[in-house]
Amino acid sequence: MAMKARVEAVLNVGLRIPSIMLLEVLYRWDVSSFFQKIQRSSLNNNPLFQYKYIALYLHYVGYILSLVLLTLPRQHLVQLYLYVLTALLLFAGHQLSRDYVRGELDSGYEGPLYLEPLSMNRFTTALIGQVVVCTLCSCVMQTKQIWLFSAHLLPLVARLCLVPLETIVFINRFAMIFTGLEVLYFIASNLLVPYNLAKTAYRELVQVVEVYGLLALGMSLWNQLVLPVLFMCFWLVLFALQIYTYFSTRDQPPSRERLLFLFLTSIAECCSTPYSLLGLVFTVSFVALGVLTLCKFYLQGYRAFMNDNAVHRGMTEGITLLILAVQTGLIELQVIHRAFLLSIILFVVVASILQSMLEIADPIVLALGASRDKSLWKHFRAVSLCLFLLVFPAYMAYMICQFFRMDFWLLIIISSSILTSLQVLGTLLIYILFMVEEFRKAPVENMDEVIYCVNGTYRLLEFLVAVCVVAYGVSETLFGEWTVMGSTIILVHSYYNVWLRAQLGWQSFLLRRDAVHKIHSMPTASALQLQQHNDICSICFQDMKSAVITPCSHFFHAACLKKWLYVQETCPLCHGQLKSQLQLTSSPGAANQGTPPANQNPAEVEQEQGEPQVELDTEEGTQAKNTPPMKTSAEPELGTDLLSGSSKIQPKEFNILQF
Repeated sequence: MAMKARVEAVLNVGLRIPSIMLLEVLYRWDVSSFFQKIQRSSLNNNPLFQYKYIALYLHYVGYILSLVLLTLPRQHLVQLYLYVLTALLLFAGHQLSRDYVRGELDSGYEGPLYLEPLSMNRFTTALIGQVVVCTLCSCVMQTKQIWLFSAHLLPLVARLCLVPLETIVFINRFAMIFTGLEVLYFIASNLLVPYNLAKTAYRELVQVVEVYGLLALGMSLWNQLVLPVLFMCFWLVLFALQIYTYFSTRDQPPSRERLLFLFLTSIAECCSTPYSLLGLVFTVSFVALGVLTLCKFYLQGYRAFMNDNAVHRGMTEGITLLILAVQTGLIELQVIHRAFLLSIILFVVVASILQSMLEIADPIVLALGASRDKSLWKHFRAVSLCLFLLVFPAYMAYMICQFFRMDFWLLIIISSSILTSLQVLGTLLIYILFMVEEFRKAPVENMDEVIYCVNGTYRLLEFLVAVCVVAYGVSETLFGEWTVMGSTIILVHSYYNVWLRAQLGWQSFLLRRDAVHKIHSMPTASALQLQQHNDICSICFQDMKSAVITPCSHFFHAACLKKWLYVQETCPLCHGQLKSQLQLTSSPGAANQGTPPANQNPAEVEQEQGEPQVELDTEEGTQAKNTPPMKTSAEPELGTDLLSGSSKIQPKEFNILQF
């Protein structure tokens, strides 16, 4: 069953390629210029010119037939190709009969065949060929009435019966006419089949649209026709024909530089119509998908296919190629200009593939560095891929600078390559820090701060590169040639690569600053308090030699709690809001209430304040952990008089004063 399904999938794609090839030919064929050439060559006396409008109508009818063949169901499409194959076999049989009759006329021998060896050889060869043709036609049409396909055997039978050669010529013509009548009868008997198919298809389409809508109809046709694979196979066939045509007309093999030019010009020749351009887009998408799949397989082996990421499907690179081709009017250019523009667009696609490879490799490399996996082969694969992603984008940027004159578009490509190298460099530095910490067998102090500084450094470099690109584009727009497309690219680049990066970086900096301020405002636990607490940090599950105490009397490592506060501003155990509690402990008259004395157990303080003690081993403790602590009468609310004064402290104003 699996083999049958694969064969059906191959047939579903392969049998539809000729319809797209026909669309390609019809799009390239200019009927008006064709008839103008006929008019100039025949001086208006050629009868073909009189049927110009009929040819135009046939041109559009060809489009319709191509679309019908493209959308036919697989069963009917296979049946149609079998009919065409039968017609070709019948034509081949009559060609064999005609060649045999011509050979006999040229020899002029009319006697018995067994007396002339050459005549016997011709007869035997023709008879074997005709029997094979009849058998194949019977098998293809799935019928046992083999006599329906045996009309071209009549000249051989006549020659065997010693019929004169002039009569054999008429018998051959009669056989051709008889076969033609059979074909016409078959066509007439199935004349209503296309109408019935169209009627049934229209009824089904209406039902699908009414029930599911146009989107579901489009998705169903997309899946049934397998359009990405179909257009990719069509473009590969077109590209192979172009390469074959070039090498078949050349005697000497091309040089190395000529091969690169041949590759670009062949691609340019194969994207001169919308159909071939779509084929190139899907081909690039599948090539990008293959490269990314190899990247994941190289890093993770077969485990990479267990958790497949739907983001890295190669469609980003294909859509990038399509957008750039449409914006630059690629199919309207001459072949040389198209090849030059394609080289730049392919550089953009390669830069996008490298960026996708980095997105795949970055979490895997960092996870490998943070884990205790001592497999040298895994580390070698990760580091080697990172080194490739570090060197190759820089080399590509160097080659672009060598072969092309610098402008805004090329600067964007170069900046993308430089940013990829910078990101890989930051990933490698963090990986090295993780490995150093692993070899030391002890955690490095302020490792989080070091990693943040490394990330911040290359993020700052990325921001500076983006600013330089925008500045160059603005200067080129102001002092050079202004275009709507260039201005649009500058605005998009400024928003996504400058403004959003600056905004995200500033927000990250503020979060870290707030977290550091909250940690510094919390009291540090003394040795007696740690001894009385006698517990581990509930974040990292390690012993506590030093700790900070939250307003809800919970103990944590300062570094662990700081990382927690980067994400949310609640206590990890009771989920109480640390922001408001810190404001209360920092205000006059409330600091002594929120912090327990050094010689007193925090649990006793909670009992004295009337706050229920958090017990994590019971159901009540679990509920208390998921709810904020209860307020008591000893706890003043924000916005009320703290020391019987008239002024009120607002949270935002107090936050600003703290800085």
